[in-house]
Amino acid sequence: MSTEEEEQGVGEIRVDSTNLYREEVFTDLRVATIRRLIPVRPDGSPDESRTALYSGQTHVMSQAGPLPVECAIQAASLEEAAEKFPEAIKEAIARLVEEAKEMRRREASRIVVPGAMPEGGGILS
Repeated sequence: MSTEEEEQGVGEIRVDSTNLYREEVFTDLRVATIRRLIPVRPDGSPDESRTALYSGQTHVMSQAGPLPVECAIQAASLEEAAEKFPEAIKEAIARLVEEAKEMRRREASRIVVPGAMPEGGGILS
């Protein structure tokens, strides 16, 4: 891609001023982080015509080290988001596990042709 093409791509980036949010972050300093996105108007004032959005984040330990887990939380208040956090994270972890199993299944079902080089060439430099 040429520099001119890259600059044109950057020029196409636009902020949707009708869909702006202010972010607040809450944590228990142990395992839970809850983000609240508060809808705002283009001037930064609160937009009461839209509802706040909540999401949760935590880390779980895996064989490869800490794995970040994020999820949307359907809630009308911070208190409700905190109550729903554990179940929302459990569901997100279950989805991650299923995705990992599916990736393993796909990888295991790949056809290996005798004499063909594996991805990456298999030759050390």
